Amino acid sequence: MALFNPFNTVLGAFSRDLGIDLGTANTLVHVRGKGIVISEPSVVAFDIRTKKSYAVGAEAKAMVGKTPSNIVAVRPLKDGVIADFDVVEKMLSYFIKKAHERAFSLVPPRPRVIVGVPSGVTEVERRAARDATLNANAREAYVVEEPMAAAIGAGLPVQEPMGSMIVDIGGGTTEVAVISLGGIVINHSIRTAGDEIDEAIIQFARREYNLLIGERMAEKSKIAAGSAYPLDEEIKVVLRGRDLLTGLPKAVEVSSVEIREGIAGPVNNIVQEVRAALEETPPELVADIMEHGITLAGGGSLLHGLDRRIAAETRMPVYVAEDPLSCVARGAGEMVEHFSDPGYQDILMRSQSTRKAKY
Repeated sequence: MALFNPFNTVLGAFSRDLGIDLGTANTLVHVRGKGIVISEPSVVAFDIRTKKSYAVGAEAKAMVGKTPSNIVAVRPLKDGVIADFDVVEKMLSYFIKKAHERAFSLVPPRPRVIVGVPSGVTEVERRAARDATLNANAREAYVVEEPMAAAIGAGLPVQEPMGSMIVDIGGGTTEVAVISLGGIVINHSIRTAGDEIDEAIIQFARREYNLLIGERMAEKSKIAAGSAYPLDEEIKVVLRGRDLLTGLPKAVEVSSVEIREGIAGPVNNIVQEVRAALEETPPELVADIMEHGITLAGGGSLLHGLDRRIAAETRMPVYVAEDPLSCVARGAGEMVEHFSDPGYQDILMRSQSTRKAKY
C-alpha cells in the first residue's frame, strides 16, 4: 500500500497548471481556474558582475537604455526562440512564482506548464524551451505550436473537418497556418514581424532625417501612426532622438504616409507569406477559408489597416481576433483547463516533435 505523502498533497493543492506564451516581446501567463494573470515584457535586467537578477518584466523594460555600466537589460528571446538559456530560466522562474504568489509560501510551486513556441523551431530549440521550463521548477513541461494555440485562443474550430487559417504576427516571428482536424496542414514561418517593423522605422528616421531614435521611440510611433493601408484620415507623430550631424537632440514631425512607406518592406514580406501559404492550400480547405475568412492574431495584427491590406491582396475576408495580443496565452490556457481532453492530448503529442516549416 502506498504511503501517504503530505508534501504531494500540499503540492497539488497550491500548484496551479499554467499556459505560457513565451513571446519575443511579451510573456503572458494563464493560470488554471483564474485566466491570464501576467502580461509583461520579456525583459530581464541583471548585474553582469554577480549575474543576479535585478528586475524582470515591466520594471526591467523601463530600464532599457538607461542602466549603469554594471547592469544590463536584455531580451533573452530572439525571433521567438531562446537566445540566452540562463536568463530565460530566471525569467520563467520569476513568472511561475509570481503566478503563485498567494499560495502557501513554504511550498515551492511545481505546476504543469504548456509553453507556446514558433512552429518552425528546430528540435534543439524546442527542447531548450522544455528544459528551461523544467529548470524553472515546473513539474511537467509541454510545448504547443503558437499558430495552433492562437487558433484555439481565437475560438476557431481547430478540431473540426474544415479549414481555418490563422496569421499570428508576434514580435519576432510571423506564423501562417492552415488547420484542420486538430492538425496543421500548411505551415509557413518567417522571422519578420513587429521587431523588424520597429527596425524599419529606425532606419527610415536615419535615412530621411539623419535622426537616431531608440527602439521604444520606434515602437511608440508604430503604434500611433504605423499602417499597412491608406488611412481614412492620415495622422502625424513626432519622432525624438539625436541629430546625427550635430549630435544635439532633435524632434521631427512625420506623417503616417511616410511611416507607411518606411515599413513597406517587412509588411510586404508578411503579406506575401500569406499569399504563398494560400497557394499551397488544398482547394477544399481554400473553399472553407473563403467562406469563413482569415483570422489575424498577435500584436502585429493591430497595425492599422493590415487586415484591409491582406483582404485586398487575397480577395478574402480578414478578421482581427478579439484581444489578439492574448490569443496564444488563451489557447494554451484552454488546453490547460481541459488537459485530459483527447483532442488536446493529440495536439500536444504532435507538437512535441519537430515540424518543418517553410521559411
